[in-house]
Amino acid sequence: MIDYQMGAIESRFADIIWGNEPISSSELARRSEEVLKWKKSTTYTVLKRLCDKGIFQNNGGVVVSVISKEEFYSAKSQQFVEETFDGSLPAFLAAFTAKKNLTPDEVAHLKRIVAEYEED
Repeated sequence: MIDYQMGAIESRFADIIWGNEPISSSELARRSEEVLKWKKSTTYTVLKRLCDKGIFQNNGGVVVSVISKEEFYSAKSQQFVEETFDGSLPAFLAAFTAKKNLTPDEVAHLKRIVAEYEED
């Protein structure tokens, strides 16, 4: 089972992998040093942690994702709504929009999503 918890720094690291996969672990260490200012040991520690969570795998020094970025964040969002709002998307949207005014474009986009869902 995949653990959908990732901190901000882990997310930036994961973006490096998702944006460049398949990527060799040595190239990943080089890019992590450039982008995150990490030592090689830090890269390998965080990579192992994300592999243990089931998000990535390192096969013979080649790192690939087990789950795409879109699938990961979709599942993470669903998990959040389940755990925080008893699975109620309307309750989530009500809480989300309580202090944030949606733009007309955002409202139109949400209406299109609902309309597409109703058509299916």
